[in-house]
Amino acid sequence: MEDELPVGVVLREASNRTGLDDFGGRDFLEPLGILLCSLEEEGRLTVAGRTSLMERIIGLLVNRLRLQYWLAKHPEILEEQIDDPLVIVGFPRTGTTMLQRLMASDPRATALLWWEARNPAPFQGWSPALAARTPDQRIADAKEQMRRMLEGNPDLAAVHPFDAEAPDEDAILLEHAFRSSAPASLGNIPTYLKWHLGHDNRAAYQYLKQALRCIQWQKRHRGEAAGRWVLKAPEHMSHLLLLFEQFPKATVIQPHRDPVEIYPSLASMVFELRRLASDSVAPTEAAAYVRTSSAHRITRLLEARRVLPAERFIDIRFKDVMSDPIGQIGYIYGRLGIDFTHEAKQCMNSWVAENRREQRPMHEYTLEQFGFDAREIRQELAEYRETYVLPFSQRAG
Repeated sequence: MEDELPVGVVLREASNRTGLDDFGGRDFLEPLGILLCSLEEEGRLTVAGRTSLMERIIGLLVNRLRLQYWLAKHPEILEEQIDDPLVIVGFPRTGTTMLQRLMASDPRATALLWWEARNPAPFQGWSPALAARTPDQRIADAKEQMRRMLEGNPDLAAVHPFDAEAPDEDAILLEHAFRSSAPASLGNIPTYLKWHLGHDNRAAYQYLKQALRCIQWQKRHRGEAAGRWVLKAPEHMSHLLLLFEQFPKATVIQPHRDPVEIYPSLASMVFELRRLASDSVAPTEAAAYVRTSSAHRITRLLEARRVLPAERFIDIRFKDVMSDPIGQIGYIYGRLGIDFTHEAKQCMNSWVAENRREQRPMHEYTLEQFGFDAREIRQELAEYRETYVLPFSQRAG
């Protein structure tokens, strides 16, 4: 079946570009096929947008091939230990990027950089023996990807602090299994989103662990100390049980913010991302994606937190992250029993000074421009607000 259009075309193209044919199993084929059909039939893509998204999909397949190549060549990669990451899990627009990058500035931490996420396996000519003294071609490749993206829609610079060499979301790795909500933020593809939200995501989390092991192995060869990982992805809200299945000693750090404040900002971000591939993006469709995906995430989050040990979670407030980020890291470190060293504080203070929000364009949005009703949002997410937003705010003062 996969030899037929459109799946066969992208599989063959990925194989032709690499000379490889082991994609690491077949569990990605069904969601890949649904994604491709949904993009074609529902995405209303421009010619340039279609080309860009097809390149993104082929790139993910190329990465799958390269990962299998390196796993076969160096089976010791699978011996890399990643058991106790700190995982920042929360809605987008709740300070998760700031938290991750602050914590990753601690010299003892290890983080996934954007260029590593976009190309988790080395190019085939890469040499472990030369890794510490040879520039990695993937950095330049990622910078060019980011340049084209921001050139395609300069307004994205106001939405997110894009930096190819900075820590970013491991959701980019989940996307390689084609079991991720990320594609639905890039195009209006309700059929794919419905399939994704209704199916098991275990294969994506298995791939995540495998890819992180490969990246940690590469870091070792570059002479980087393998510290405690600091991961971050809103996607994990839907899959906490799978996250702990792969990382049993993980600690989840969750910033909380009223969804009424989050929804318009998130819809604005989705709207701008979709404009990269379509010239007929509807604000109401971006809003519908936000409501559907967020309600699913909250439902799954609440279910998981009822059964997972409370001590595996650290809850904090968005407003505290923004008003006193260093103080919040101190609180988190105290809960974890991590020494907040003078060096770590210096590095974090330097990061704050160099990454002030006013250095980027302002991101402006309203509930009304996306057709949101504050009362409806409060009703739909009442349990989450009553459990983690309102009482938590009152306790914290």
